[in-house]
Amino acid sequence: MTSSKVREALIQELRQQGIRDERVLEVMARIPRHEFVEEAFKGEAYKNRSLPIGNAQTISQPYIVALMTEAVLAGGSPKRILEVGTGSGYQTAVLAALVETVFTVERIRVLTESARTRLARLDVRNVHFGYADGTLGWPPYAPYDGIVVTAGGDSVPPALVEQLAVGG
Repeated sequence: MTSSKVREALIQELRQQGIRDERVLEVMARIPRHEFVEEAFKGEAYKNRSLPIGNAQTISQPYIVALMTEAVLAGGSPKRILEVGTGSGYQTAVLAALVETVFTVERIRVLTESARTRLARLDVRNVHFGYADGTLGWPPYAPYDGIVVTAGGDSVPPALVEQLAVGG
């Protein structure tokens, strides 16, 4: 389930799908995705697919996590990232390993609290957690060098655009 061979197979698959940023690949090879999924799905953790995390939510497919992370890093070396949709905290952990500070906001309290506990257990310390409607962003800490939205929507909320730093 968590063997290095299974993890490396996932990383090779991500490379084949076009992920090129070695920083992203290295971090994703290192972060224990099995810690971010429900017990019943731990054996599926390193498959390149989304999985349920409870509360009618999912952990994103590894390819999508890699693609979004690669995109937010493409503009240089962002220091402050806003993540909308904490979920299990997996995308949060990936971002936290690559940037100075992650501000993450989630609308489902139990997910916020379990992600906070999980990341503390994994010694991830550069994350600020918020419980709120992510379409409003997190104005007190803006501007952000990049914003990653892990939830679906019909359009980009204007509040998020307003909270993005120049060049972000």
